[in-house]
Amino acid sequence: MKLGILGTGMIAKEFLSISGQLNIESMAVYGRNKDAIYALAAQYSIAAFSDCDALLHSDIDTVYVALPNALHYAFGRKALEAGKHVILEKPAAASFAQFQELAVLAKQRDLLLFEAVTTHYLPAYRSLREELAGLGRIRIVSLNYSQYSSRYDRFKAGEILPAFDPKQAGGALMDLNVYNLHFVVGLFGAPSERAIDTSGIMALDYGDFKAVCIGAKDCQAPIQSTIQGDGGNLVVTMPANQMTAYERSGNDGNRVQRSFDDGSHRMVYEFRAFDRMIREHDVKTCEEMLERSGIVARILEEGRKQAGIVFPSDR
Repeated sequence: MKLGILGTGMIAKEFLSISGQLNIESMAVYGRNKDAIYALAAQYSIAAFSDCDALLHSDIDTVYVALPNALHYAFGRKALEAGKHVILEKPAAASFAQFQELAVLAKQRDLLLFEAVTTHYLPAYRSLREELAGLGRIRIVSLNYSQYSSRYDRFKAGEILPAFDPKQAGGALMDLNVYNLHFVVGLFGAPSERAIDTSGIMALDYGDFKAVCIGAKDCQAPIQSTIQGDGGNLVVTMPANQMTAYERSGNDGNRVQRSFDDGSHRMVYEFRAFDRMIREHDVKTCEEMLERSGIVARILEEGRKQAGIVFPSDR
């Protein structure tokens, strides 16, 4: 993979810090802040571009869009039109229509398009999926990802940063509850009905059971995901996108701890998977993952509209 990284924010820096563990032939970084891109370029011995078109006309074959949410569509489209495979940071786009347009364009150009959601590629999550059948009939699924944001105090003081700006497709639903949705959709597929209230609680109806997803950036609570069946339960006491372990309990009181912590950073698993799919041109697996992203994109949009949250892309 010859990777071009768009953005110099926290997630781009986090990725660069673990990029040495990946099979990346070469890297380049784009950003508008020349001081930031040249500092990263010097630190990681990679090329720096302050002109996105120049980056896209270089020899990179894949673009990682690590920009604010509202920019994913425009830069993702630009990269696909330039003939590059695209990895979009979550959420893939600000609206379902934007997501659909990118997915169609990628297919037309015979390019691979991914949403970077670590959850689906984590060994612990993949093992948990295999254990679902042993729980009997699922009755209740509950997820709470409430994490007080380091930016919230600045928001209360009147400084509107992208994470809290509807014009930038920000908010707890798009930033945190999106992980809960991917966790549920990856296990159970598309719900039959969806609903949301304005406190950040989303309820998904799967017929035989309900899944409740809570996401908050303005308050703190124990982070926990629970799947309850009539034969036992599974409990995850860490964010879904970072899970390295879970506990399985049976109705007889027996508890088993499952741990998959090999010291690898959570992004390593997904980027290794992206690299393999690109090298092998594994369209089938890519489309399966993209289908999950599409389901989540629809749920996010419906939830926002029911809660009265309007983004510029909706217009």
